[in-house]
Amino acid sequence: MFTHLVFWLWFVGLVFLAVGLVASRKNLAAVHGLDKWIELGPAFVAAPLAVFSAEHFVSANSMQQMVPAWMTAHLFWVYFVGCALIAAATSLVAMKFVRLSATLLGVMFLLFVLMLHLPFAMTHPGERIAWTMVLRETAFACGAWALAVSQDPESRTGKRDWIILILRSCVAIAVIFFGVEQVLHPEFAPGVPDDKLTPAWIPLHTLWGYPVGVFLLIAGAALLLNFKPRTAAIWIGVLMTLLSAFLYLPILAVTHDPSQMTEAINFVADTLMFGGAALLLAGALPAKTIRAHAPSL
Repeated sequence: MFTHLVFWLWFVGLVFLAVGLVASRKNLAAVHGLDKWIELGPAFVAAPLAVFSAEHFVSANSMQQMVPAWMTAHLFWVYFVGCALIAAATSLVAMKFVRLSATLLGVMFLLFVLMLHLPFAMTHPGERIAWTMVLRETAFACGAWALAVSQDPESRTGKRDWIILILRSCVAIAVIFFGVEQVLHPEFAPGVPDDKLTPAWIPLHTLWGYPVGVFLLIAGAALLLNFKPRTAAIWIGVLMTLLSAFLYLPILAVTHDPSQMTEAINFVADTLMFGGAALLLAGALPAKTIRAHAPSL
């Protein structure tokens, strides 16, 4: 049974994904191989942003509880963030004002980290999901900033290598952390770590965390050490996209409880957006690592 909230989350997500895919068709035709995935990055980020925006508008009253207590006008900030998210999603599918919108989007996610997730993680250091949120939102910010940097002509001359180094390292640390979590807790649904168990109806449901965790560890290490980082970032994006399509979408399809459907949609959106952020990072990385100009750790 679809609730008002579930309908709008589904609707805006599918619309922005479809528009983004259509808008990317010319660029897709102009590239080959794994680079085609990079062209899908903006659409894979825009659709989740639209989903999150719809949730801010439809569930504003409940979401205002997430606004820090020291801030005033809680409801205003919920709607403000909803407007910012839908504006960023529109910019990405239209590929207009991308440098500005991606920069501001990254700033917003960083503010989420500093104002919401990091304080909670620091007061609850044993909560693994709290640190997952810190790293996930940081990776979202880095993906957005990578897109902004890729729009700068100076990035093609190597004058922004230090920024790419920071963004690449932050995403790599998040991916490595996710890989460790998957290996230590293989019973949980793979991808972006959470406390949701892999459903029992999925074959070998308790084992999927192992190969996904190892994959993330290897790809994250390659990204961190600057070993074929563009390829590593693309494959991280591919993995997260496949998990969204072939694991989290089926979980959503068999979910009938309206309260759980909202959570299931968010799992799809979070995983797809992480994949999109990795692809945006890949788009900012050079096709071939040039040792003279590409700093590494």
